Amino acid sequence: MVRGVRLLTLGRIRLMPNADTTSFIWPLSGRRLHALFRPSPIFFLSLVLLAAGCERMMPLDTKPLDSAGMNYSAIKQVVALDISRTELDEVAKARNAGFSDDKCIQIVRLYHDRNLPFNAGDTVAGLLRAGLRQDTILELAKLNAFGVNIGELQLIRLAGFSDTVVLEVARQEAAGKHVLSGASLSTMKNAGMHESTLLELVRRGVPDSEAPALIALHRHGAKDSDLLRRYPAA
Repeated sequence: MVRGVRLLTLGRIRLMPNADTTSFIWPLSGRRLHALFRPSPIFFLSLVLLAAGCERMMPLDTKPLDSAGMNYSAIKQVVALDISRTELDEVAKARNAGFSDDKCIQIVRLYHDRNLPFNAGDTVAGLLRAGLRQDTILELAKLNAFGVNIGELQLIRLAGFSDTVVLEVARQEAAGKHVLSGASLSTMKNAGMHESTLLELVRRGVPDSEAPALIALHRHGAKDSDLLRRYPAA
C-alpha cells in the first residue's frame, strides 16, 4: 500500500478520499440541474394532447340524448358524426326543446360540413320557443344566421310575423343588403300596414332609415300600393 494514500472500499467501488467525488456522483448541479428540471412547453403540450386523445378514445355517454327522447337509431347516427361530449350536450338541448331526431342529425352535419362544432343548442331552443317551424330553423342555419342578429329574428316572430318574413329578413342580411329592422316592422304592422306589403318592402331592400317616412305616409292616408310604388322592384 502506497504511503499517504488510503482506500475506502464501498462494495466493489474504491474511492480515494482526496478525489473530488461530487464530479461523478452528481455531475448535474446548480444551473445545469435547474435546466434539467425546467418545465418544458413541449412537455405540457404533449400532456394536453395526450389528455385530449384519451378523451376522444373514451366512449360517449349518450344518456343525455336518450333522456331527451332521441331514438336509438338516431343516437347511433349522431355518434357516427364523430361529435364531442360538448356537442352531444348541445344536441340534447335542441332535442329537449322539441327539435326532431332527423333535424338534429341534419344540423350537426351542416356544421361539420363547415368544419365547425355544433354549438347552437340554446339558439335552436330559443327559436322553437319563439314559434318558428323546424324547417325554418334549419334554413336559418343554412344561411349561417345563428349570429348576433338571431335575437332580432326571434323578436320578429314574437311580434306576430310569419316564418316567411323572418326568413326573408335573414336572406337579405346574409346577402349584405339593406333590411328593415324588427322594431320598424313591428311599428309599421301596429300602424295598420299589411304583412304582405311589409314582406315586399323587405324583399325590395328598403333600408331601415326609410321606416319613419313610410309610417308618416301611411298615417296620412297613403295606401300600401302607393308605398310600394316608391320602391320599385329590381
